[in-house]
Amino acid sequence: MQLIVRSPEPSTVPTPPRTFASNLRPGAIARVLDPCFKSPSASAWSLSRSKRFLDVAVAVLVLSLLALPMVAIAICVRLSSKGPILYAQNRVGRGGRVFAIYKFRSMVACSATGPGLTGEGDERITPCGRWLRKFKLDELPQFYNILQGSMSLIGPRPKSPQYVAIENMPYRPGITGAATLAFRREEQILADIHPSQLDAFYAQRIKPLKARIDVRYMNRATFSTDMRLIAATFLACVSASKGRPALRDREEFVHKDRQTSAQVQVPDSV
Repeated sequence: MQLIVRSPEPSTVPTPPRTFASNLRPGAIARVLDPCFKSPSASAWSLSRSKRFLDVAVAVLVLSLLALPMVAIAICVRLSSKGPILYAQNRVGRGGRVFAIYKFRSMVACSATGPGLTGEGDERITPCGRWLRKFKLDELPQFYNILQGSMSLIGPRPKSPQYVAIENMPYRPGITGAATLAFRREEQILADIHPSQLDAFYAQRIKPLKARIDVRYMNRATFSTDMRLIAATFLACVSASKGRPALRDREEFVHKDRQTSAQVQVPDSV
C-alpha cells in the first residue's frame, strides 16, 4: 500500500493543542523540530545480547501462553469482515532495512484509498478491529517479528518509509517504546484533524516529538528502565479508556501522559 505525504502550505497545517508545548522545557521546541535524527547513539543495553535473549524468551512465552486467544481473535477477524486475518505492511527497521510487520487486520480490506494515518472514529476500522485496537491486541502477531529478529520488545515504533524520522537506527524497532507510551492516545488527537491535513500535522507536529523522545530514551536505556516501561505499557492497555475524552479534557490526559513519560526516565540530552 502506497501512501502519499502531502506538503500543504504552512498556513494550512493546524496548530497543535497548546498542551503539546507544555510537555517541553523552555527552548526545547526549536531543537525538537529538527527534520530527522541521523545515526543516533544507543546505550550498551540496547545493543546487547542480553536484551536480544530477553526479547526471544518473552516472545516464545507470549506466543505459547496466548496461542488459543490468538486463534480466537483470528476467527473473530475472519468472521466479522471480509479480507485476510493478518495485515502486513513494509516498515523501516534497524539500519534502515525494510521488513514486513504483522498485525491482526483491524480495518476493512482494500482501505488504501483513505489517509495513511488513522484517527479515532475512522470509518475504515471494523467493529472487531475497534475492540482490538483499544486493547492493542492487534499487535500480538508482532511477537513473531521479534523471533524473526526484525523487532524488539522496547524501541521506537517501526514507521512506514515516508514517516521515518530516525535514520540509520542502530537498534531494533519495538512493540512498545517511550514515545509509544507517551502518545498512546495518538488516535484521539488525530481524530480532531481533518483527513486532508493528517499527514502534514503528523509530519510537523507529532513525528519530531516522538523521534526525540525515542532517541533520548534509547541513548540511556537499561534493563531496569525497559522493565518499568513494559509494566507501564501493560497497565495502559488493561486500563484502556472507555471512550474518547472531550476537547475540554485534552489537557488532563496529556498531563497524565507527561507523568507516564517521566516514569520511564527519558534522558535530558541526546
